[in-house]
Amino acid sequence: MLSTNEQQEILRRRTFAIISHPDAGKTTLTEKLLLYGGAIHVAGAVKSNKIRKTATSDWMEIEKQRGISVATSVMGFDYKPANQTINGSLTDINGEQQGETVYHINILDTPGHQDFAEDTFRTLTAVDSVIIVIDAAKGVETQTRRLMQVCRMRKTPVMVFINKMDREGKDPFDLLDEVEQELGIHVRPLSWPINSGPRFKGVYNIFQSTLDLYQPDKTHVTESLRFDDVNDPQIAELVGEQDAAKLQEDLEMIEGVYNPFSHADYLAGELAPVFFGSALNTFGVKELLECFVRIAPSPLPVDAVERKVEPMEDKFTGFCFKIHANMDPNHRSCIAFFKICSGKFERNTYYKHVRKGQQMRFSSPTCFMAQRKETVDEAFAGDIIGLPDTGNFKIGDTLTAGEDLHFKGLPSFSPEMFKYIENADPMKQKQLDKGVSQLMDEGVAQLFVSQMNGRKIIGTVGQLQFEVIQYRLEHEYNAKCRWEPLQMYKACWIESDDAAELEMFKKRKAQYMAFDKDGRDVFMADSAYVLQMAQNDYKHIKFHFTSEF
Repeated sequence: MLSTNEQQEILRRRTFAIISHPDAGKTTLTEKLLLYGGAIHVAGAVKSNKIRKTATSDWMEIEKQRGISVATSVMGFDYKPANQTINGSLTDINGEQQGETVYHINILDTPGHQDFAEDTFRTLTAVDSVIIVIDAAKGVETQTRRLMQVCRMRKTPVMVFINKMDREGKDPFDLLDEVEQELGIHVRPLSWPINSGPRFKGVYNIFQSTLDLYQPDKTHVTESLRFDDVNDPQIAELVGEQDAAKLQEDLEMIEGVYNPFSHADYLAGELAPVFFGSALNTFGVKELLECFVRIAPSPLPVDAVERKVEPMEDKFTGFCFKIHANMDPNHRSCIAFFKICSGKFERNTYYKHVRKGQQMRFSSPTCFMAQRKETVDEAFAGDIIGLPDTGNFKIGDTLTAGEDLHFKGLPSFSPEMFKYIENADPMKQKQLDKGVSQLMDEGVAQLFVSQMNGRKIIGTVGQLQFEVIQYRLEHEYNAKCRWEPLQMYKACWIESDDAAELEMFKKRKAQYMAFDKDGRDVFMADSAYVLQMAQNDYKHIKFHFTSEF
């Protein structure tokens, strides 16, 4: 049995992902959450000519240069909410005593670009809730819809932060309607903006009855003013009578149109609380964070193939949802990111690697602040830890205290673009081979080797991945590569119970055959017609369009 203190450690965990369409402000919001949590003292910028500090979560060199996130980064910190009274007493949404709890927050900042959606999809399997960032001017965009489909499928609790209110944007009520229609979820505003664009005056926090007056400040935290009554004449003195009257009118409409906030509906993934602000100017973020730690779920049960795993179980279980190559360029180290699903993980304790059937122990498990790592002696359900990987782990691998468990729901990856990779510097063949091997382990690209001529083929879902791979090979592994075009329609993993037919197929289709990184047979069809004919001619062969089957 877990001790009372260990159970409390699990209950104070909040593990969530920040997702959105590119450029909506995910990484900037992450920076400001870290600022409020005291994890950093000055927030960096994703794109800025004036602020020299780059975003903490965008630690890779290519992310700093391009101002985009190309890999999920993990950051953890402790946060103690302000002693605000809610409904007249120091209680949280469940009616429990509030104010003394120090929450441990794990943020996963995900890539927004669709070429790296696979990384984001896997990340969503490792979190208990999600914050969606929406650009006030652009509204709900394509990638946001796709990511929300994954959240709905998993019934993940969702909060919405409508960003960039200091710029001209859509009407707040129109944005709420758009979120409901486009994302298929009911909404309930828990903060409300006073004007927008150049006339933006601030945000009224409905959840805690406080007012934040807008003071553009990209690096520091502003204070809140408390008003138990929105009709308080002092509000009119601060924002002007016209804006104060509009605020009162809007809040009356909110109460009339939207149902009261239901914590149960939020936890069921049916209702999304909505907050407004400007992450770049550190505005409206504190309201979001204060509400989030109070209402977001502590670690939730996780489905395995064999059974449902509860976080309060005394036995440790966890699964690998991400591998990052070359996290420390000085040591060419790979890190496997594990989500702890139940119990307590302890350093230097033997755990079972289920796929390999081996006992393994780890002397230097780490927690993260983006690239910075600290060795931890223990971690609890809900935490994300990094384990040194020398080729032992694949995405989806499970570690347990001894039980054979296989966690499900990790999305598969199917390439859509293919290119030959060639060595541009014959003196660096060893570095290139190591770099390609480690980068392929991350799971955002696939390596195939032609069975006919031995040439290496990289498969991705978008052109940007080729650019990132080439950049990382050169700058992290000191290896240069060049790409050669390859017209390819689909890569299919093949298997059959009829060994003779399978062997005949491989001989007849020799020019189309390749091995993947694990040595499995892959049929690489160069057109839809070739694939269809192969499927028609060989009825006993199974063609799989994902690498996991």
